[in-house]
Amino acid sequence: MRILVVGSGGVGDAVARIAARRDFFERLVVADVDADRAGRTVTAAAQRDVVGGRFAAAVVDASSAEAVAALAREHRATHVLNAVDPRFVMPIFEGALAAGADYLDMAMSLSRPHPEKPYELPGVKLGDEQFARAADWVAAGRLALVGMGVEPGLSDVFARYAADHLFSAIDEVGVRDGANLVVHDDDGRPVFAPSFSIWTTIEECLNPPVVWDADRAAGDLERGWYTTPPFHEPEVFDFPDPIGPVECVHVEHEEVLLVPRWVDARRVTFKYGLGAEFIGVLRTLHQLHLDSTSPVHVRGGDVSPRDVVAAVLPDPATLGPHMTGSTCAGVLVTGTGTDGRRREVYLHHVVDNAWTMAEYGAQCVVWQTAVNPVVALELLATGRWSGTGVLGPEAFDAVPFLDLLAGPYGSPWGLQERVPTTAPAQV
Repeated sequence: MRILVVGSGGVGDAVARIAARRDFFERLVVADVDADRAGRTVTAAAQRDVVGGRFAAAVVDASSAEAVAALAREHRATHVLNAVDPRFVMPIFEGALAAGADYLDMAMSLSRPHPEKPYELPGVKLGDEQFARAADWVAAGRLALVGMGVEPGLSDVFARYAADHLFSAIDEVGVRDGANLVVHDDDGRPVFAPSFSIWTTIEECLNPPVVWDADRAAGDLERGWYTTPPFHEPEVFDFPDPIGPVECVHVEHEEVLLVPRWVDARRVTFKYGLGAEFIGVLRTLHQLHLDSTSPVHVRGGDVSPRDVVAAVLPDPATLGPHMTGSTCAGVLVTGTGTDGRRREVYLHHVVDNAWTMAEYGAQCVVWQTAVNPVVALELLATGRWSGTGVLGPEAFDAVPFLDLLAGPYGSPWGLQERVPTTAPAQV
């Protein structure tokens, strides 16, 4: 296996550091628009390379499918891993196909709200542009494994595991994400600094959230998706130790678009623990139109307001030494267990920032995202996972993934039984 990683930001950097400890690949090229940044990632990964001599740096324009394809051909890449913002999904996706390589990403092609009823009906959904090309990937005999981060990614693997091994019927797959992370300045005072790409966070949190409901679908998958206003239906969710209760709200996310395609569930939701301060900041950005991606003319140049926001905030990849706490990704599954009784289970993955910094020099949110595509690549390299077309993580057997994650990768996951609700969730 020869891997081209496009992007050496926080997640791309962590991918290289994690992969360096595994021997399943022959070559890994880290490409970025910033040559120095790609070089720093390769230098860090090479120091831990268990084989030696497998890493190289390159420069690429991720907005150009032709540039991605040319670089993949130059390095004879068998797999292209997209580790940049979702606005670059389609050119990297198309470039990989043109080069005859398989493709993985951790966020799918962007959505566009319904022009007339944005808080009732979906317009262009996350991943629609990629699924529209599925036949081309099948015809080429190539695989595009989409949404293979942590959320989406590991959460989808959890949903598959629950459907195959824990439940005979599922009422709801509810993805719930929360953390108790705090970022401190040099004087030890808490500061506002998102632990993941603010560009992506704005996209997820201010777009109309999507929910899937089987009753609405009535046998037609597309009819099952509907939208709500941002920050809808807040709930306090009790996350495993050391996090505890966190208020969560509906957020647009890929799991809701992926899970119903392969897992039989009456309802699929995604709620994120943002916290009051973060929600307030996002609402202010929206009110001031600073979430916009449309360029505005400023002093002789054109600039996107959202790019300005991203530029003035700290790079998430640099926050690790200033961060304390843990992050949790998980799926609350409710329904009928294999014994015929009501069951409610929270499958989860908790990662501590102190551990990821000590072991990998990466902060916990980007590390938790990055480890999952590396595990998936190893399963593809060994043939434990295989397929063609545009597929989500739910399309594959969950057991080898979870065994590899908890075993050789040293990052165990958990299963927490909860008191089941007395009735299925209702719309």
